[in-house]
Amino acid sequence: MMKEQSVWTDKRVEDIMGNLLILGVIIAAALAIFGGVVFLIRHGLEKPDYGVFHGEPSDLRSIEGVISQTLNFRGRGIIQLGLMMLILTPIARVAFSVFAFYKENDRLYVAVNLIVLCFLLFSLFGGIAIK
Repeated sequence: MMKEQSVWTDKRVEDIMGNLLILGVIIAAALAIFGGVVFLIRHGLEKPDYGVFHGEPSDLRSIEGVISQTLNFRGRGIIQLGLMMLILTPIARVAFSVFAFYKENDRLYVAVNLIVLCFLLFSLFGGIAIK
């Protein structure tokens, strides 16, 4: 009787995680660059007022606002979406690690990665719930 080999080898998991990180960074950079181009086309000739600090508009401080701005083809919203993708890339890597270690039946690393994932998600969304 032959033992069935797992398709979730360490090499395959490393390759998938590496590709996930590369793809995430490429998508994030492409979105940010595209948003910058859109912003410059619309606002490139405006004279900035450096005498008064203007923070990010309130509609770009929430996920819903960023998505709304992106769907309305606003440069700042597209740039923010690119930054959000950049932040989500390592979180996706940890979430994939949980899945991969589960498929490899490695309970210790599933638990460790779940703890790391909880810390990442709490640090990202915890401030929203506490306010």
